Amino acid sequence: MPKTFNLAAPFLLTLSELLYSQPYRFELPVARGTMWLKGNTHSHTTNSDGDTGPDTVAAWYKFHGYNFLVLSDHNVFTDPASLANLNDSSFLLISGEELTSSFQTKPVHVNALNIPHLLEPQRDSTLLGTIQKNVDVVRSVEGVPHINHPNFRWAFDHEVLRHVRNDRLLEIFNGHPLVHNEGGGGKLSLEEIWDKLLTEGKRIYGIAVDDAHHFKGEFAKGRSNPGRGWICVRADALKAKEIITNLEEGLFYASTGVRLEDVRITTQSLEVIVRPESDFRYVIEFIGDGGQVLKRVEDTKDRFDLTQKLIYVRARVMDSGGSVAWVQPVFVQRP
Repeated sequence: MPKTFNLAAPFLLTLSELLYSQPYRFELPVARGTMWLKGNTHSHTTNSDGDTGPDTVAAWYKFHGYNFLVLSDHNVFTDPASLANLNDSSFLLISGEELTSSFQTKPVHVNALNIPHLLEPQRDSTLLGTIQKNVDVVRSVEGVPHINHPNFRWAFDHEVLRHVRNDRLLEIFNGHPLVHNEGGGGKLSLEEIWDKLLTEGKRIYGIAVDDAHHFKGEFAKGRSNPGRGWICVRADALKAKEIITNLEEGLFYASTGVRLEDVRITTQSLEVIVRPESDFRYVIEFIGDGGQVLKRVEDTKDRFDLTQKLIYVRARVMDSGGSVAWVQPVFVQRP
């Protein structure tokens, strides 16, 4: 039977038909970049509770192929100019600090990236207020905050984080042995916390860090060694402002060892291409609302086509050695 329309309001019905017949579309990133720059935004030296001096710590990352590093000592500002001899066309030190505060017994640690000077850690009469004030003080100097290890001493979860404003970055992997990345005992993993926030509509991106303290002696599971978690940011130049801006735009992936060749986003698809190493095997998962796995393939390249109503789609790549890479969520425009 032919479809009929109410001729009393033909324009409204036609417009409605037009809007809701359009496919859902991915939002495209505003910024772009031609290079993947590897870096770490959470590390410690003898300026706080690390075992090695700033110059040697920075040299470790440079020697191991990192392009940028943030020295984030507890309530200590290390001026990159003091280590200018390490900066060159392949390596950049970006200023930082780990604002280390607390509410009652709950630790509140917020990293401040690309800041001009030392910032004072903030306190408040509530846990949420303490987190928010530390985020705000970073923003007040045009720095970029990222909220650290929510499960450290089981400090807070999505119930608190959903109310934090003006934050775009959250640790979803931290290499310190005491941060409980996987949750447990009824507590969510950091990745599950991330999916909870994304499903509720919060625009937040997941970073991996090593939170390194121990550069001397044994490299072992129970020690906080470097190289366990890092990010690769897409950028056109090795410049702090561009790296940090693109980080907040989600133009990066986080990893514990898996390397990606490319991430390609169109209005209708998200494609992931792995850079395979040795004889490792890879699994690519595309994940959407509520942490649901939408598609799973055993391959080094795959694409998810947007054909259904979703809030976001992200990807996770796992290799046969246990390493993971997390591709940032792409958000869906609604008609």
